[in-house]
Amino acid sequence: MTDEAPLPSERRARLIARVREAGSARVSDLSRVLGVTPVTVRRDLALLVADGTLEKVHGGARIPARTAGLGARTGAGTGIARPDPASPDRVDQTTIGMVVPSIDYYWPEVIRGARDAAHGTARLILRGASYDVDQVRRQVAALVGDDGGPGVDGLLVAPPVDGPEAAELGEWMAGLNLPVVLMERRLATGPYREPLESVATDHALGSGMATRHIAERGHRQVGLVTSRTSPTSAAVRRGFLAVADELGLDVVLDLETVPSSDAGWADEAVSVLDRCAESGTTALLVHSDREAISLVEQAQERGVRIPADLAVVAYDDEVAGLADPPLTAVRPPKAAIGAGALELLMRRLAAVRADDAAVRDSDGGDAFTGADRPVHRIELSPRLIVRASSGSHA
Repeated sequence: MTDEAPLPSERRARLIARVREAGSARVSDLSRVLGVTPVTVRRDLALLVADGTLEKVHGGARIPARTAGLGARTGAGTGIARPDPASPDRVDQTTIGMVVPSIDYYWPEVIRGARDAAHGTARLILRGASYDVDQVRRQVAALVGDDGGPGVDGLLVAPPVDGPEAAELGEWMAGLNLPVVLMERRLATGPYREPLESVATDHALGSGMATRHIAERGHRQVGLVTSRTSPTSAAVRRGFLAVADELGLDVVLDLETVPSSDAGWADEAVSVLDRCAESGTTALLVHSDREAISLVEQAQERGVRIPADLAVVAYDDEVAGLADPPLTAVRPPKAAIGAGALELLMRRLAAVRADDAAVRDSDGGDAFTGADRPVHRIELSPRLIVRASSGSHA
């Protein structure tokens, strides 16, 4: 005796039960469990979404948020128990993927901000990447891909932004058919260069504040040291040079270096200090903390007094306050970046779901974009934290 294929009504009942067990399910998972092709699953999902039983997500479906609390104890319509919303094992209704360049410098506080903002409203899935376009793309694809990925509802990403490959990455993300919010980055896509939504620090403002502080302390021969690998460096340099020109400061040093973690840093640090001595530089803005602390240590070994001979201001304020002397630093609002990006993404998702519901009610189609909500580009201001390394200069 052979098993007979389930009737369509039986199959859809099993499909609904599977989705309700976990709160959401992907096409690939449903195809395997039900023993039918992905095409059949997608057809069933389309019917169940159309009648409001399920809600469409990228690569699968879930229980609609507006009915998630109904029948929790009885499993109305399915004959099975559904998770108690208060249970610690409950799967959050919204899943957000987060891709950052680093999980050990600068970004941990951004992550904490997003995590705190998501608490009780969304599940956050974190992936660490780098400044490499291909790696960022692989991590994003792993979050949204149809084969085995978690099926996120939206993305928070800090991608590379310079060069044609970065532009191509931006175009690809814009075409993913799910909301994307950039953190500390800005990208425009399409023929009309339409921006992606973003929450970022005004780094040019921050470096300009540092430059005004240096000038207020009496320094006229000033210098700038930035990292040639950081996407932030261009904005830091732009703000520094603009304010230096406005105030009539003499920029006698403008150098890009490798990161202090690079094997070539020792030689470049020696070169920076040599050129400070040759040019008469009395104050430096250094991006970032690690490079600033290393330069201060090596300057002191040469007998250079900080700040009497050379004032130093760091950019990032991750560990600047732990240096000797503690370093004046520009502090980007890192936690607020993460929280703001998460909140912006949730508002976009709410707009998308409102469109979804309106289209379902009118039987008008299945393209849900939240198009009535304008694209938001939020810019936050950093702070200048004054410490001992930027004392007055005669």
